[in-house]
Amino acid sequence: MDIQRSIVEKLKTLPEEKQQEVLDFIEFIQQKAEAKRPRRSLKGLWADLGVEINEEDITQIRREMWGNFPREGI
Repeated sequence: MDIQRSIVEKLKTLPEEKQQEVLDFIEFIQQKAEAKRPRRSLKGLWADLGVEINEEDITQIRREMWGNFPREGI
């Protein structure tokens, strides 16, 4: 008997509220498995676009973004 069939057979013997607990546990395990998927790097996502971003570009963009931001106490 394969594992899926064995699980189904045992599940059928449980009362409905216990079956719900089993379902909740399965969903929890699925969420945990999805959370462990490695994230793809942004650099990898745009690698084929020929985009090159360096530290100087990031610094310049930050200056432009925050340059007109009101500052208190200056």
